[in-house]
Amino acid sequence: MQAPSWPTPVTALFGTRLPIVAGGLMWLADAEYVAAASRAGLIGFVTAASFPEREALRAEIRRCRDLCEGGPFGVNVSMLPKLVPGEKTREVFETIVEEGVRFVETSGRNPEEYMPLLKDAGVKVLHKVPAVRHAVKAASVGADAVAIVGAECGGHPGMDMVGTIVNAAWAESRLQVPYLIGGGIGHGSQVLAALAMGASGVVIGTRFVVADEVRAHADYKRRLVEAQPTDTELCMQSVGNTVRSLRNETTAAVKALEAAQPGLTIQDLMPLVSGRIGREAYRSGDWSKGLLAAGHALAFVDRLEPLAAIVARLEQQMHEALRRLAPFATPLPSFSSHGRKPS
Repeated sequence: MQAPSWPTPVTALFGTRLPIVAGGLMWLADAEYVAAASRAGLIGFVTAASFPEREALRAEIRRCRDLCEGGPFGVNVSMLPKLVPGEKTREVFETIVEEGVRFVETSGRNPEEYMPLLKDAGVKVLHKVPAVRHAVKAASVGADAVAIVGAECGGHPGMDMVGTIVNAAWAESRLQVPYLIGGGIGHGSQVLAALAMGASGVVIGTRFVVADEVRAHADYKRRLVEAQPTDTELCMQSVGNTVRSLRNETTAAVKALEAAQPGLTIQDLMPLVSGRIGREAYRSGDWSKGLLAAGHALAFVDRLEPLAAIVARLEQQMHEALRRLAPFATPLPSFSSHGRKPS
């Protein structure tokens, strides 16, 4: 348990110093990345789908535990069929329980089926969703906390495409469990704003991809530094699996195919969007091919540096934002419901 610098229900849940979750990065969220997040005062999640063989996942969990040296960490379980076949999902959760992992981040579909297994083992569940309505459902089936990612996120923003700032305020009146906000988050002032709107923390993905501890090719990371938020593309809406990724040859080809062939299926797109293509891009640095998740937080990706340095800047920005609010800390005059001072 780390002494929280910004105590919220999320720091209490995970035992972290800061109310920031390092989002699960497919193929990239390994033990080194997650341990770096833990040392920096956050919690990160090893992506189980990056280690499809049971013993490989078990080994990575043990390696992560050693590197964290008692700090918090968890495992991300994406239940999308294309990532983790349905028949293996329970096996993944059983491995997590056997290894004594205390936290899981679930996504992709309703986790209700696996809640008894996790709850009986004392595992805390953070369920990630792309819409407030799904967050309400997850809370109703026992999720300890929920993360809502808005339209600006890299990866899967869902079909509703509601923006992050709306989700942050909207969820406050709909949820009784702690919630985090993600999608385009990459600056400390945004963290403070999310807390002000009722969130207990934020989820950050794109901003952390350029961290030294992330095993992606330097050429790929440099492309992210050069990129602007306008360099992302939405595709795969036609098959109900919207993806926001870095604009490249693959996004152009997928969009052209969707426009030319109404009624195609996700299987028709797999030769272009298979995860192995993106994985190769991370290895080679050739960012021209593959659906490479990237969100609007590209606005804040400005250099390659250790994760701890990125987090230190985020925290400094949080303090600067708090100082800007200082003039408003004194009691304000009350107003009527119509916005006028009472007579």
